[in-house]
Amino acid sequence: MRYSTNYDIGERKRGQGINEDSVSLTVFEEGHRDGYRGQDRPQSQNTATADGDETADAPDEPSDTEAADADDDTDTADAEDADTSGADDSGHPMNRSAGVFVVADGAGGHDAGDIASYITTTIVAEQLAPVAIRTARSYPGGFDVDVARDVLPDPPGERELETAVAEAITAAHREIIRYANETGTQSYTTVVAGIYADGKLHYGWVGDSRAYVVNSARETISPLTRDHAVVQEWVDNDEIDPVEAHVHPNGNEITRALGGSGYEDPDEATVGVDTRTVRLYAEDTVLATSDGLIDAQTDAPELYEEYVDSDHADSVAERIREAAVTDDEIRDVVLDAASLDAASREFVSLANDRGGKDNISVLLFGDSALPETPESGGMPVRDIDPDLDISERDTVIMTDE
Repeated sequence: MRYSTNYDIGERKRGQGINEDSVSLTVFEEGHRDGYRGQDRPQSQNTATADGDETADAPDEPSDTEAADADDDTDTADAEDADTSGADDSGHPMNRSAGVFVVADGAGGHDAGDIASYITTTIVAEQLAPVAIRTARSYPGGFDVDVARDVLPDPPGERELETAVAEAITAAHREIIRYANETGTQSYTTVVAGIYADGKLHYGWVGDSRAYVVNSARETISPLTRDHAVVQEWVDNDEIDPVEAHVHPNGNEITRALGGSGYEDPDEATVGVDTRTVRLYAEDTVLATSDGLIDAQTDAPELYEEYVDSDHADSVAERIREAAVTDDEIRDVVLDAASLDAASREFVSLANDRGGKDNISVLLFGDSALPETPESGGMPVRDIDPDLDISERDTVIMTDE
């Protein structure tokens, strides 16, 4: 499994603010016998080492857990872009991979936003890591291991795994509220999180942190989330066009978040978590990001006024597209990068070059042990909204108070 994380405070806030983002990635790698054949790979592909000899039985490898909480400086995970799944052309056997990812974007400063994002990445990872490992253990067939079903855990279904994601996010929501009650703060965060196991991604989100999947075989990008945001609702209702959404003055207002102002019962509090499941392929790269990547430009107010005053002129629309970080540009960064490590660094540089308006956090991973992308047809529709491409700004929580 290949993976990389990176995060930065953002150029505009450097020296005068903090990074309220947090990222967490928990990876479980398991090697056994002659290697993992994935969903449909012939056994002969993975039965020999580079020297042509059969590999010895290997014990299960321990899980490799990496949790990184963002600070004021750019940072990249120590094990960036490690391809621990093995590679076909090397002749080494593949490992089976499973994992949990979390990206949270806090709001409220030192005593609120950064605490909320930290609580979220740690609690969600703590609750979902055992679920991911148990899910992997329930499918031993990739190692040609004939284990009686009654000694294995029951394979969880998609609904069960999505429910586990929602429950973990809700648990974080309640702990943030508990913290807000005890400290008298208003503590909020967005989140996008999920479980990767058995070739599928089971994920959920609250707010405007996003997930994408980029497929290098077909050179496509699929948005996996839809922002819980005021501007997104206006786009959905055809009240504004997608270009205007890039620079709208209300682009910093989200309609859902974890946490609160300390007036709820933390044992009963709930939050609306949207969940989905998508299949992944060997050529896929999953990207999870805070809105600091999409909302990097600092000249949005001026561009908005110019666009409206020009009656939505095409020339101004093109300038807005060039200033914003679009989905197509995100796709191209992943496709053009020599590695996931290089892509994660490029995303931070790109956001800062466009203005660095907010904290930026990115997490990328892929698994070469998966089946290859179908050459023609046979691909599930993974886009949650093929036309989604809008930009958000510094987070403002919309409440009924």
